[in-house]
Amino acid sequence: MLDIHQILKKLPHRYPILLVDRVLTIEKGKSIRALKNVSINEPHFLGHFPHRPVMPGVLMIEALAQAATLLALISTDQELDDKSVVYFAGIDNARFKRPVEPGDQLFLDVTLDRAKAGIFKFSGQVLVGEEVAVEAQLICTMRRIEA
Repeated sequence: MLDIHQILKKLPHRYPILLVDRVLTIEKGKSIRALKNVSINEPHFLGHFPHRPVMPGVLMIEALAQAATLLALISTDQELDDKSVVYFAGIDNARFKRPVEPGDQLFLDVTLDRAKAGIFKFSGQVLVGEEVAVEAQLICTMRRIEA
C-alpha cells in the first residue's frame, strides 16, 4: 500500500495531472490496484461538459498509465529521476463503457503482462464499484532523457 506522500516520491506528476491518490494493493511483478477520487473541483470539469461534467477518457487512460508506472517501478526496483521518464509506446483495444462523473471513486486495476528490454505491456481496467468504465492494453517504455 502507498499513500499520496509515497506516490509523490515515485511519480513526477503533480496537480492537475497526478491521477493516483492511493495504492491499495500491489503484487510485485504482477498487479496493482490503485484509487482515484473524482472531484468536481478538477479543472477539466469546467469545460467537459459544463452542463453535465464527465471525466475525459484520455485522463482515465492516463490514470491507468500512472498506476502501471508505479507497478513497473516497484517491480524493477527503479526510481525515476530528472533524467528518466516513462512514455506511452502504444494504447490498444481501449473501450469506454461508462461515463465517470464527479463523486465517483475509480479503482485502477493493472496487470503486468510482459516486460522486456525496458518495454512493458499492461492490461488495465478502470472500475466504478463493480462496473467497468474503461479497459485498455498499454505499452510503456522507460527512457533516459537530457534534463
